[in-house]
Amino acid sequence: MEFQNTREFAQQLDEQDELYKYRDEFFFPSINGKNVIYFTGNSLGLQPKRTKAYVDEVMSDWARLAVEGHFYADKPWWDYHERFAIPLSGIVGAKPSEITVMNTLTVNLHLMMVSFYRPTAKKYKIICEEKAFPSDQYMFQSQAKFHSQHLGINPSEIIVEIKRREGEHNIRLEDVLAKIEEVGDEVALVLIGGVNYYTGQVFDMKTITAAAHKTGAYVGWDLAHAAGNVELKLNEWGVDFACWCSYKYMNSGPGNASGCFVHEKHHHDTELPRFAGWWGHNKERRFKMEPNFEAVQGADGWQISNLPILSLAPYLASVEMFAEVGMTKLIKKRNLLTAYLEFILHEIDKEIDGTEFEIITPQNQEERACQLSVYLHGQGRSLFDYLMKNGVITDWREPNVIRLAPAPFYCSFEDMYEFGQILKAGISK
Repeated sequence: MEFQNTREFAQQLDEQDELYKYRDEFFFPSINGKNVIYFTGNSLGLQPKRTKAYVDEVMSDWARLAVEGHFYADKPWWDYHERFAIPLSGIVGAKPSEITVMNTLTVNLHLMMVSFYRPTAKKYKIICEEKAFPSDQYMFQSQAKFHSQHLGINPSEIIVEIKRREGEHNIRLEDVLAKIEEVGDEVALVLIGGVNYYTGQVFDMKTITAAAHKTGAYVGWDLAHAAGNVELKLNEWGVDFACWCSYKYMNSGPGNASGCFVHEKHHHDTELPRFAGWWGHNKERRFKMEPNFEAVQGADGWQISNLPILSLAPYLASVEMFAEVGMTKLIKKRNLLTAYLEFILHEIDKEIDGTEFEIITPQNQEERACQLSVYLHGQGRSLFDYLMKNGVITDWREPNVIRLAPAPFYCSFEDMYEFGQILKAGISK
């Protein structure tokens, strides 16, 4: 498609967009009396309007039924989480039995490492990406420190980072594969973010998973920026486990519950260690209060405590919206919307002397999703501040990168055009 940097062209794209109606399903903040252009769905998605009804339903059931809501609410609380299995399995490419929701992202990654990071004196290394999100880095450091005491190994020897080549912003696939092969039999776990939070690079999860498995390692993925954003086939790829937060592209609300995937090949492994709790015990026998743990078959067997229903209600509202639309349509719009944003950035760059926007997200569509990370050479924090004051909510990362994530559920093509005009005015002022 030959793009044009005009409002009329952008409006034509919106008229042709079969998902445009979903824009009215969300609440937008307003600045200067106008709805904002919202580019931070990679941090916190907008609130769906239908969310309130789901929360109000739980509040009403609690008021009417109190403890009896566990069994007699319209959506009984004791199996409320099971409603996520089918819609989430469609989002991440899994079987329903491989899906559960519980806790928050880093908590779940730690819990998954109980099962899938089992270091020995000869097989103990964790391969991860350089400059992963800080929470992942801290998790790796604390796990390494904990296990090093038992292995008699320096913690610094456990973590192996795959680095970018000098002068490059993204990690090459061949370098990931080479590092896995180099570390070889010493690799116990490969755990990488499916989409790098800073650059927006999408990793080839299928190829990396297969390479790691050849060394006998377990493979996990942090899908914080991938779930609800990219096509995933976790079951088909043979991924051992994955976790994601729900409040970014899946719009479930700040700090909300995390989703987990555990591949079916592990469901019947009674030797696999896990930290157990009452809610992971055999559902049919749970209320017999038996002294010995017997895991629910499937990912639900990794649950520990009964679930925070008031937190799950907004998440359920969102996943049911995803089920209505499907990832295929979302990804189709995502690709066109991101490409149009890229075009707008290049057009504004050409129109203003002395500016240079360097998009550090890969150009290859297979290696990117919603997000474009842009180096604003020659610009500083003042431009970001101008954008925020003039109705563009975006994200600043040091030293001078803005992250732009046009989520297809609620961002429009006219938003992309209007952003370009505001950006141009901010540079020219």
